[in-house]
Amino acid sequence: MSMLDLVLNSLQGDKAEDIVTLDLAGKSSVADHMVVASGRSTRQVVSMAEKLADRLKQNKGISARIEGKSAGDWVLIDAGDVIVHLFRPEVREFYQLEKMWQPVAEDAE
Repeated sequence: MSMLDLVLNSLQGDKAEDIVTLDLAGKSSVADHMVVASGRSTRQVVSMAEKLADRLKQNKGISARIEGKSAGDWVLIDAGDVIVHLFRPEVREFYQLEKMWQPVAEDAE
């Protein structure tokens, strides 16, 4: 199972909402993929992050770095080739992180 598949399966199993996968290959040297998802509450966001980190350790031997777990509004999980952002819906709407990575539409002339 690929790292991305493991992340997506973990989030789907934990009932994450609005899961979006962004392909960063060739666009960023940080990671090949970014996954953005929402949890309904601070508790769910933190729980999804902890379970994902446990699954990464068990299945891939990776000790993922986690930032923002103490607040639970926006948690970042660095799993090497995959960066995961977990948000509460209001926080996700405020930052609109996905829009930063979407291709820019060319102006019609």
